[in-house]
Amino acid sequence: MKQILMEDYNVIVIGAGHAGCEAGLAAARMGEKTLMLSINLEAVAMMACNPSIGGTGKGHLVREIDALGGEMGINIDKTFIQSKMLNTAKGPAVHSLRAQADKVRYHEEMKKTIEKEKNLDLKQGEVIDLIVEEGQVRGVLLNTGAAYRAKAVIIATGTFLRGKIFIGEWSFFSGPNGLSASIELADNLKKHGIKLRRFKTGTPARILGSSLDYSKMKEQAGDEKIVPFSFMNDELECEQVSCWLTYTNNKTHQIIRDNFHRSALFGGQIEGIGPRYCPSIEDKVNRFSEKERHQTFIEPEGRSTDEMYIQGMSSSLPEDVQEAFYKTIPGLENAKISRPAYAIEYDCIDPFDLKINLESRQIKNLFCAGQFNGSSGYEEAAAQGLLAGINACLSINGKNPFVLDRSEAYIGVLIDDLVTKGTNEPYRIMTSRAEYRLVLRQDNADLRLTKRGHSLGLVNMERFAKFSTKTEQVEKEMKRLAETIVFPNQALRFMEKNVSTPLQNKISLADLLKRPEITYDKLADIDKDQPKISSHAKTQIEVQIKYEGYINKQIKQIERFKKLEGKIISQELDYSKIEGLRIEASQKLNQFKPLSLGQASRISGVSPADINVLLIYMERERRRGK
Repeated sequence: MKQILMEDYNVIVIGAGHAGCEAGLAAARMGEKTLMLSINLEAVAMMACNPSIGGTGKGHLVREIDALGGEMGINIDKTFIQSKMLNTAKGPAVHSLRAQADKVRYHEEMKKTIEKEKNLDLKQGEVIDLIVEEGQVRGVLLNTGAAYRAKAVIIATGTFLRGKIFIGEWSFFSGPNGLSASIELADNLKKHGIKLRRFKTGTPARILGSSLDYSKMKEQAGDEKIVPFSFMNDELECEQVSCWLTYTNNKTHQIIRDNFHRSALFGGQIEGIGPRYCPSIEDKVNRFSEKERHQTFIEPEGRSTDEMYIQGMSSSLPEDVQEAFYKTIPGLENAKISRPAYAIEYDCIDPFDLKINLESRQIKNLFCAGQFNGSSGYEEAAAQGLLAGINACLSINGKNPFVLDRSEAYIGVLIDDLVTKGTNEPYRIMTSRAEYRLVLRQDNADLRLTKRGHSLGLVNMERFAKFSTKTEQVEKEMKRLAETIVFPNQALRFMEKNVSTPLQNKISLADLLKRPEITYDKLADIDKDQPKISSHAKTQIEVQIKYEGYINKQIKQIERFKKLEGKIISQELDYSKIEGLRIEASQKLNQFKPLSLGQASRISGVSPADINVLLIYMERERRRGK
């Protein structure tokens, strides 16, 4: 094909999903001339599956993206229709914000933000090949023959790369929501030495809300007090829309069992590996045969549509079977399906082929993000997109990569897990994956990361000023609470009102706040000097004081972790020449080239004994001056 040379850019992003949006905005905001290419502009920030942002673990990622200057938190605050804080009965480490989105408005607002961004061009076009010269990416080629040159390229293709949809015995190549798949690019990536593998995911049917009987379901309302995702918003108001809870039953399960042979999942047509934590309904019925019912949430997709998302009911069964089993669920007896459920499989890379900065090990200045890296979910994609955009800019300017370790952010856990441990299924973040989750809370993401985002040029002065004000408020108020003393006779009525054990001795307001039944806002009844501070600052103060002992214990654990992370390993080291290392360990270490002893310790196949051998070797070389 004859190439038509077009405009030059510094960074090009392939894809405009949640990863592509954050990557493109980050690169542009860091001052680089950036081009975002999407196979269809309707795919910009498209919610092809669940119309929500956040959730357990995922809410932490959104807060961290926001703290670094990303867009996802701001965009969902503009477009949510219901907000709920999850896990409030548990400790603050696992509190996770989740919001239902108006999916059309979410797409429209993100597209508008991108179109207005200085240094950023958004264009519709199908990339079919990379331009690679002497082991370094130099641009992209479109199916029209248009060639755009660049210093760095970011692949964020989501589920479009050789996407194939399955509905029963019927299958066809397609991206999500009926958009075109990217076929030729997959073939050409292989020619460039990039090894691809096959993953799968799925989505449930969409049903018209007007055809449902809500009297047979349990209403799931949003929280009365809305907590924003973005640290830029102290308060939000919204007329919220309810979700609804219902359950499958034995009739549902029997119809599914009778048609296992017609499922693409069990029929052998699907070769891709799906996520264990988010199985299709036929997979649930098969794997958990002892369960009499499975819960399903009916979730509105927006204010301007009657379509409802049937969470927990993804399927690759034929349409006639879908019609039958959905109608056995209470409230769905007369359900009208507007879009059938389907499974979709797609090409992605093995994240073992990525460096910790999300750069390809095969091609210099080629960065990868999102589902292309083997992850699952809008939030995981956006987090990787943000880091890929940052590191692409740093790389082309000869600067050190921006890396968040496991003690600094859930983003660090996500990326470290992918590139160090790998994944055999679409990877999903969970609070249980984070060893230091009491320190990595969603409420303190700005305290952990905003200064770092500011140093990168992603956090503007307005945000940094707001952050500085909050920091000052927290420090001053915690000092005041520790120094303000309350005497037993002053607190008698207060303790009775809050059903708290009466005071025997004088106590500071800070120690009083440590009681589980006392909140910062309740203290106002006895604390007449309580200042007016932001809701974010109040949460921060309350958590830090109530969990001070546990937090200090975890900080000591992090200090031990940092010692191993601080032992930097040369990228030129040949592990096969180190005596005492097992063959498997030396092969894995030579393949991955860990940056530190800490990262080496997390590589599958590297044992504690191997780490001790490395420690001895490094100390011996240090003494020899090497």
